[in-house]
Amino acid sequence: METQLIRNRAAGLFILRVTLGFIFLMQGWGKVFSWGVEGVYAGGFASFETTFLPVFLLKFAAYFTSYAELIGGLFLVLGVFRSYAYYALGAVLIIVSYGHGLQNPVWDLSDVAFRMMMLIPLLLLPVNWDTWSFDHLINKRRNME
Repeated sequence: METQLIRNRAAGLFILRVTLGFIFLMQGWGKVFSWGVEGVYAGGFASFETTFLPVFLLKFAAYFTSYAELIGGLFLVLGVFRSYAYYALGAVLIIVSYGHGLQNPVWDLSDVAFRMMMLIPLLLLPVNWDTWSFDHLINKRRNME
């Protein structure tokens, strides 16, 4: 019974982490390689130039969110640098929430809320439960040496 619980816990965390990773990875892939970050900026972030936000901050947000989704998503899929990926992707969700709220105070929360509901448990659950990751294998190997 104990072994099954441990295996199910590891499988559940793996499925949650990798699914969230693919969601962010594919979104970042589209922004970086399909549209290009300048296209992402022109198609969405440039509309905020009429607000109080300076252009350099808008450009930074476009680049940060695009590359954080791409790299953070890849890190989650592989199971490396998970904590850093969680923090960066959490920052992306905060930026997106603020931006959408600035554009329209009543906006569709489904995309952000869904990703947030996947990210928060990954942050709160003990990292040593996520045993199906490269980080875990690397740390296990280091401890053996």
